[in-house]
Amino acid sequence: MTTVPLFSTVGVTATVDLASAVQRVMDSHWYILGKEVSEFEREFAEYCGVPYCVGLANGTDALELALRSVGAGEGDRVVLAANAGFYGSTAVRIIGAVPVYTDVDPQTLTLAPTALRKVLEKGVKAIIVTHLYGQLADVTTIVDLAAEFDVPVIEDCAQAHGAARGGRRAGAFGHVGCFSFYPTKNLGALGDGGAVITSRAEIAARVRRLRQYGWGAKYHVEAPGGRNSRLDEIQAAVLRAKLRHLDAWNARRRAVARSYNEAFVELPARFPPSTGEDYVAHLYVLRVANRARFRKVLNERGVASDVHYPVPDHLQPGYPCEDGKGALPVTEAACDSVVSLPCFPGIKDEQVEQVIEAVKLAAQ
Repeated sequence: MTTVPLFSTVGVTATVDLASAVQRVMDSHWYILGKEVSEFEREFAEYCGVPYCVGLANGTDALELALRSVGAGEGDRVVLAANAGFYGSTAVRIIGAVPVYTDVDPQTLTLAPTALRKVLEKGVKAIIVTHLYGQLADVTTIVDLAAEFDVPVIEDCAQAHGAARGGRRAGAFGHVGCFSFYPTKNLGALGDGGAVITSRAEIAARVRRLRQYGWGAKYHVEAPGGRNSRLDEIQAAVLRAKLRHLDAWNARRRAVARSYNEAFVELPARFPPSTGEDYVAHLYVLRVANRARFRKVLNERGVASDVHYPVPDHLQPGYPCEDGKGALPVTEAACDSVVSLPCFPGIKDEQVEQVIEAVKLAAQ
């Protein structure tokens, strides 16, 4: 039986001329912080509807430098959700801040404003709101709530390239938006890559300085907390070539998600609540009662699956928290039941049907 992969780079990039993009860099003999990076920064900022973009080495660096750019540091409290793979938590830990976890909305599995208010009343330095699985969080409510307490909002957009609501794209709502260009992302490079976007000139300037050792001028370190985090020319050239396809790829992802939603409407499972422009279907995630059995049946039917994510951040053994099991009931229930299905631009219609039939059998 033909196996349906969870993701296929071959299917996604089959129609994109990446060789010419790479050759252009090779012919230029300039590999770091050159024309390709500056042009990608300009083009991606324009796509996202903001004036500034700063290319970085990866998405985790983007989160770290975003936190530093809004003044978060040692001992500061940063609020975030605990069901997003520990990426935000890693950045918080790197700067010596303290992660403060709050529960998620039971429908979208993104940061819940009602739970957030209670945390803000106790004082925090920054908020990281993750647009999980490609679904925009209730970000306008969160930004308005944060403004009441004068707390900056950092959007983790690593899974939400191109998602939009009310004419604004992911990353353009808060103080700063953070992106990863890992190869499986909706906009993916040929390796690691990242960026921040912002409408604030001072934040862009801080991140540009921090991405290269904290230099104000070459070899003059003027800002603490700097690092070597530069998007290279080849990755920037590849991202420029792929950016023009992003909206079409997102449309295909949504179409696949709609097919799944329609097929699964009678099943004893919970599926994504939106297939509109606020959802770019980075991952199509079901919530099922018996995940182990469910995935076993899918595997037997030639359908790959994965779990994003099985262990909530506050229960990770590497960083024991005071809040143990039971502290975040919605988050913990989600981590016990989520399963990701194949959903990517290159997936064929017959593969979508194979996934549908396998899911129907597994859900019995």
